[in-house]
Amino acid sequence: MERRISPWILLSLVLSGVDAINVNIPQKSYEFARGDNITLPCKFVPKTPLTTQFVVISWYGVAPGMDPDETLIVTYYSSGDITDIKPLYEGRVSLDVNIATGKADLKLSSIQLDDNKEFRCQVQIPKDDVGKLAATTTLVVLVAPSTPMCALKGNAEYGENINLTCLSAEGSPPPVYAWKSLDVLNNPRQPDPRTTDKGGILSLYNISKETSGYYTCTSTNKIRSATCNITLSVMPPSMKISSTGGIIAGVAALLIVVIVVICCCYCRRRKKKLEEEEIAMGDHKEEYTDQKPNKNGVTRIDDGQEDDRVHDDSSVRRPFVSSDRRDDRSERDYDDRRSDYDDRRSDYDDRRSDYDDRRERPGDRNERYDDRRYNDRRYDDRKDRRVDHDDDRYDEPYDKRDLDRPAVPANKPPKKDYRD
Repeated sequence: MERRISPWILLSLVLSGVDAINVNIPQKSYEFARGDNITLPCKFVPKTPLTTQFVVISWYGVAPGMDPDETLIVTYYSSGDITDIKPLYEGRVSLDVNIATGKADLKLSSIQLDDNKEFRCQVQIPKDDVGKLAATTTLVVLVAPSTPMCALKGNAEYGENINLTCLSAEGSPPPVYAWKSLDVLNNPRQPDPRTTDKGGILSLYNISKETSGYYTCTSTNKIRSATCNITLSVMPPSMKISSTGGIIAGVAALLIVVIVVICCCYCRRRKKKLEEEEIAMGDHKEEYTDQKPNKNGVTRIDDGQEDDRVHDDSSVRRPFVSSDRRDDRSERDYDDRRSDYDDRRSDYDDRRSDYDDRRERPGDRNERYDDRRYNDRRYDDRKDRRVDHDDDRYDEPYDKRDLDRPAVPANKPPKKDYRD
């Protein structure tokens, strides 16, 4: 029975294949470099030879996470020889179709990394929908890995755990990463047994001074490889950033407080000094306005004006007065002295104007001065005559002078003796 069944089974399979459509792509995957112009072949065999039947050929591109509405690339309609290309692929896609030979090739120009997809060729013929209607293949766009970036994550201090990362921004197929290390003397060394290297991440545990050195990462795929280097210097433990920041903030706050206190003290002392200077200046102004210096530098006081100068006796102890009351009293005293100063200033101006008026009338003074000089000259003449007379009198004999002396009046009182 088994020998009789087998031929019948084979014959049924052959007949079923002849009576159904068959779509085929020669390879399961194709690899091309980025930027190449490529062709993905597709062959189809209908169950009956095609002459004028209506045929629809479609190509799809599917990638992980892609929107299903965007998977359709191009559709060909044999009726009217119409090709409908989706906007995403316009200018880059075309079809090479031959219905008689069953050819439906897809052509892509300037392929990019985004073209790493699974492509499906589908053929639809009316009344021929039994069999293999579609075939798929994978396109791999080859891109050399870019220069990787090496980085340190963690604190390179004694006893810490750190990671050295290595990553290429692009590369297709995805690159494979490998780490190698050299000591500080640039000699190769074996990694610590606890060290792990996975996916471009080199994990180092409980690092020490011996962990320091030079580390090299290599990124490799089918096209070529690229490397990057990093130097690791493990240092003794240091203060944490948080504690350091707190100390710095505390010191800064203390400095601000000290500066504020110093400024307050300085301003208070300066205010007190200014008040003392104002008081002193008020006293000096009174002395200056009350007195007018003579030509020889001696200070004199006008007639009819009392000397208002105040003599400060620092030896006398004054009673304690609060700062507020002292400030008020100082202000009142200063205002009083200011008003007195203005009054004396006005008096001084009046006297100054009188002086100027007298200076404008020098003729009268000159005349009086000439009169005084004339009187002085007459006085000198009289003096000369008196001197001459006295000289003649002194030349006379003493006895003769006594004889010429007049007699004592009778009513002259007797001379008193004050010795009693």
